[in-house]
Amino acid sequence: MTNQQAFESILFDVADGVATITLNRPERLNALTTGMTKELLAAIKTCARDDAIRCVVITGAGRGFSAGQDLAEFEQVTDKFSVGDHLRRGYNRLILALRELEKPVIAQVNGVAAGAGLGLALAADMRIASDKASFVTAFIGIGLAPDSGVSWHLQRLIGPARAFELLATGRKVRADEALALGLVNQVVPAAALGETVAAMAGRFAQAPTRGIGLTKRVLNKTAAMTLAEALEYEAQIQDIAVRTADHKEGVQAFIEKRPPQFVGK
Repeated sequence: MTNQQAFESILFDVADGVATITLNRPERLNALTTGMTKELLAAIKTCARDDAIRCVVITGAGRGFSAGQDLAEFEQVTDKFSVGDHLRRGYNRLILALRELEKPVIAQVNGVAAGAGLGLALAADMRIASDKASFVTAFIGIGLAPDSGVSWHLQRLIGPARAFELLATGRKVRADEALALGLVNQVVPAAALGETVAAMAGRFAQAPTRGIGLTKRVLNKTAAMTLAEALEYEAQIQDIAVRTADHKEGVQAFIEKRPPQFVGK
């Protein structure tokens, strides 16, 4: 089944349990605007509500993933709001929505991911990158500190010293180095990127979606907990997981020595 929803600056397509969100301003390297951010939030809310959607892929049209905030619009927006309010109204909500979405999210990084575009990629659960992809924190190049969750995600992925280096120098990280640092899960030839991501997304679309969602919840919560607190939280979440239909199916399939048929509930 394929379903399409109309937006102005993104494409939204659902097929076989996978929602693909494509940033669609290729002439601007998919630079983010207020309108695009609102559309991304709307698309993510649709993904959260629709039980038929069991995996989400985010990518960019053309040769870039996202160059980050559209600076021409930024000057207009900050004439009306403080920069802090701009972040609170847009990127902060977007990054939290992605992290709180209890479904797997894959960033299909086809080209440059910079600034807030990097923040969007880092908020995904996995990043699969083209060998032509690159990653740039970008903020320091215009005299800014990091936003869009970049400071939080980056140091957890690569450690505080490396995070400081990339944030303070703003240097470009190419795909092979991103893999070595742990910024991405996989790097593949550009021609194979779509096929590779589709295979992973298809696997997730057949997986126990509630179990994956609860796994995200545990990872989000326990990151700031002591071991004792994390153990208790895991116990609470396991009480929820054991009551899901997919847990029962998984156990039954194991007993019957057959592949499980998970329904995402």
